[in-house]
Amino acid sequence: MRGVGILFPGQGSQSVGMGAGLFEARPELLGDRADEILGFSLRTLCLEGPEDRLTRTENAQPALFALSYALWDVVEAESGLSPAGAAGHSLGEYTALTAGGLIDFDSALSLVALRGRAMGHAANLEDSGMAALLGSDRAGAEEVCRVRRGEGGRLEVANVNAPGQVVVAGGRDDLEWLAEHSSRLGIRRVIPLAVSGAFHSGFMGPAQEELAMALETIEWGSPRFPVWSNTSARPHRPGEIGPLLVRQLVEPVLFSDSLQDMAAAGIDTFIHVGPGDVTAGLARKTVPDARVHAISADSDIGSVLDALDSMDQHRGDENA
Repeated sequence: MRGVGILFPGQGSQSVGMGAGLFEARPELLGDRADEILGFSLRTLCLEGPEDRLTRTENAQPALFALSYALWDVVEAESGLSPAGAAGHSLGEYTALTAGGLIDFDSALSLVALRGRAMGHAANLEDSGMAALLGSDRAGAEEVCRVRRGEGGRLEVANVNAPGQVVVAGGRDDLEWLAEHSSRLGIRRVIPLAVSGAFHSGFMGPAQEELAMALETIEWGSPRFPVWSNTSARPHRPGEIGPLLVRQLVEPVLFSDSLQDMAAAGIDTFIHVGPGDVTAGLARKTVPDARVHAISADSDIGSVLDALDSMDQHRGDENA
């Protein structure tokens, strides 16, 4: 029997036009109820944009959360799939917690909207950003950041996404320094990311208090399946969810470590659920022996389920 892990995307996977079929399939999640919580039309934002409005942190986060969860709701209803675990990248951790039954959709959407606003406000306080270091492992990236901080900079490791793909965050001057000195530091390539701030670093400190206060009001339920934490790279345990989510704002997203731990726990099939396919790509790089699929829209569900059924049939034949 396969162990299936569900993966949910984070900010950056949004695009105008996403979720067209879902607004018809799940109006009870994505209609008036969501609009009342958010204070704007989710459907108009996702289907019409404009792009610059959709990509704003305070809008992109609740939009991606709502669509990813609605898509999972359709997948679960049509497949009866019982995952062995779930994880999400940054924002996607909230989707994973909701899919796992630890928090209800309405409460999570409200929480994600608050998180997006708080992070957007923190990003506006200073000119900062993020950059991917290709060909660098975490130790190498940490050394680069240490060198910069030794010169008075504020460069930090923000995401450990996959082998050879680490993201750092810092002020604009830190990123300019990084681009100038990358060759000397042994970095194959530096790719600036189109984000509004230095997420998952000390630059997000101003957002922590507001998020912490909101998280204190949440009564977490019992998990239907394990949900891996970005911060610890281990399944969440009772009593630690809120504190870990607060830490997640200013500490690295250990996504590659989480995928490896999921594989060690017996998960050999990963399914990205939500716009884009970023987490599927990260799973392929991190756990090369795993089977990886992506469900980015409701039209993808049938082909992925057929592939899973075929896989089970093949395994059954081998064991006969």
